[in-house]
Amino acid sequence: MHNTKLKLGRTNIEVTEMSFGAAPIGNIFRTISEEDSRAMVDLAWDSGIRCYDTAPMYGHGLSEARIGESLRWKNRDEYTLVSKIGRVLHPAKRSEIDFTPWVDGLPFKVEFNYSYDGVMRAFEDSNQRLGLEHIDVAFIHDIDVFTHGEDQQKIHFKNAMDGAYKALENLRSNGHVSAIGVGVNEAEVCFDALKHGDFDGFLLAGRYTLLEQDALDDFLPLCEQRNAFVLVGGGFNSGILATGAVEGAKYNYAPAPDDIMKRVAGIEQVCKEFNVPLPAAALQFVVAHPAVPSFIAGVRNTEQLQGNIDCMNIDIPSQLWQTLKDNGLLRKDAPTPA
Repeated sequence: MHNTKLKLGRTNIEVTEMSFGAAPIGNIFRTISEEDSRAMVDLAWDSGIRCYDTAPMYGHGLSEARIGESLRWKNRDEYTLVSKIGRVLHPAKRSEIDFTPWVDGLPFKVEFNYSYDGVMRAFEDSNQRLGLEHIDVAFIHDIDVFTHGEDQQKIHFKNAMDGAYKALENLRSNGHVSAIGVGVNEAEVCFDALKHGDFDGFLLAGRYTLLEQDALDDFLPLCEQRNAFVLVGGGFNSGILATGAVEGAKYNYAPAPDDIMKRVAGIEQVCKEFNVPLPAAALQFVVAHPAVPSFIAGVRNTEQLQGNIDCMNIDIPSQLWQTLKDNGLLRKDAPTPA
């Protein structure tokens, strides 16, 4: 199932239903060795995964460097490469850099920059770190309230629409990138951006999952209307949809509150009735939406990656989805796998 190739909205770019999320190999929270990083990318490739998502932010350039090294001698026409703009990296002494939440990143300080010139520089820098001839999809990264706070977000959003969008439009029209969009943690910001500019698609992290479907109200219908694609990351809501409602389960990178624990426990119970692993339901639900061609899965080791691949290939009876809807655990208008 995960090897199925689907087009990204109105573009000619194709992606597999599962994409490789390269944030973890930027050493988020703890280090991953060069050997383990390469082993994960090799397993993804050997398993047929052909879309790879990275960003300058991830390990202050480390993720891009590792992805480029791992993909360097692959046939460039066989895979889709996604990266992001909005941060410019400046060389600095390690002692001067706050890497939080990354560990042992590359020796670069990170500066938010959504200006036209900043984007042009960041895009060229990314190509250099990757060591590859082109990036297929470029997203404006993190122009959301979660990243900047309510007041600063308005400023950054305006700067991005005035500067970054025009830079990406230029890069797209000149053939340096095939698709442009916005990558954030908030559907509302994607919705605002889609109303503002001619974006091809979006990367939405954690806001369209088996737990959360508010994006069905306005954002996803507008994407369908405009034929804009949505890549979904964070489909496990940072952990709880993979682990289940266990003690210490994480939701949005923090301990899950009681109401979320209760809801996940209910979803788990239905999954058990049908003998379906919770992560399989979480993964397959996301890509059932017609605007969502691929799920970006970030993993820390080859075992997790293989587990996700296996989950995408499990047959799930349609009655499971109907039972979740009947029990008020899934929106009745949510598309589900056929």
